[in-house]
Amino acid sequence: MCTDKIHTGLLVISYATYLLLGAIVFWALEKNTEIEQKRAVIQMKEAFLQNFAHLTVADVEQFVKNLTDAVQRGVYPVGNESQTEVSNWDFSNSFFFVGAVVSTIGYGTQCPKTVAGQIFCVFYASFGIPLTIVFLHRVSKMLSLLCERLGRWLYQKGMKKKKIKFLTLLFFLVMGILVFLCLPSLVFQVVEGWSYSEGVYFAFITLSTIGFGDYVVGKQPDKNYPSYYRSLVAIWIIFGLAWIALLFNLLTTLLEDTEKKIAQDLHKRGKAGKDNEENRKRYHPVSFVSAEEPSLLGSGGDAQKTVSLAAHLGDAKQMETIFSL
Repeated sequence: MCTDKIHTGLLVISYATYLLLGAIVFWALEKNTEIEQKRAVIQMKEAFLQNFAHLTVADVEQFVKNLTDAVQRGVYPVGNESQTEVSNWDFSNSFFFVGAVVSTIGYGTQCPKTVAGQIFCVFYASFGIPLTIVFLHRVSKMLSLLCERLGRWLYQKGMKKKKIKFLTLLFFLVMGILVFLCLPSLVFQVVEGWSYSEGVYFAFITLSTIGFGDYVVGKQPDKNYPSYYRSLVAIWIIFGLAWIALLFNLLTTLLEDTEKKIAQDLHKRGKAGKDNEENRKRYHPVSFVSAEEPSLLGSGGDAQKTVSLAAHLGDAKQMETIFSL
């Protein structure tokens, strides 16, 4: 037990260190490039405002294209040059990014632009994703042990096993939904200005690693977010992944058990139907009556022969043929 705790502690420290180092490296590689991109976009906007009365259609189309490219890179051309100080690659945002990378969510709203950052991202994800799987497996195991302890406690109180199984599963579902879906959605409603249903939608799409990218925290340029906001969201994502992975595993097991039970019931019904058919053939006689066949036997000449065959399937008796002359 002590050894298991030591392994868990070392895994937590190693994983946290890996995330922190990744955030620091991306912060160092991408921050200056992003500042230059923001300044170029601000200058492009200022030039457009100064000369918009003399612009041609081609100039406007080029401006719109440059503006779209800037937004896709995560650079929002609002405000003046002083807003370039607000970076998408500060430590908090970089930590959120590495969390999205190793969890394979991939929103698509933030990505490295430098060659060094892109190459580092490849190697970082190659080692970070397996490490995340190991870490999530350990967290899921701890959640399972918590449910087992609850089950043993209820069993000591004299509760039946079927009821214990139902209550532990209900506890797991309710607490997980409350901690990883309901409460975070309320936070998103307050901080992001979303509706509560949008917060629930974002939470599930994120934790299930679907990651459409239509809703992303901390990306509205007109809001001032706390510096630690996206880091906390990244931690919520990592532990929420462990819960939802265990939930999906339980649902998969439930569906597989249901499928096996249905297959067994169908097999039993098919076997019972076949047995009933065999019993019906075995115990119910089948009579065959032949057509009347005239025969001339002796000098009287107008006698008629009647044939009756009685067969009992499964009996040891031989068929009898009765002729009446």
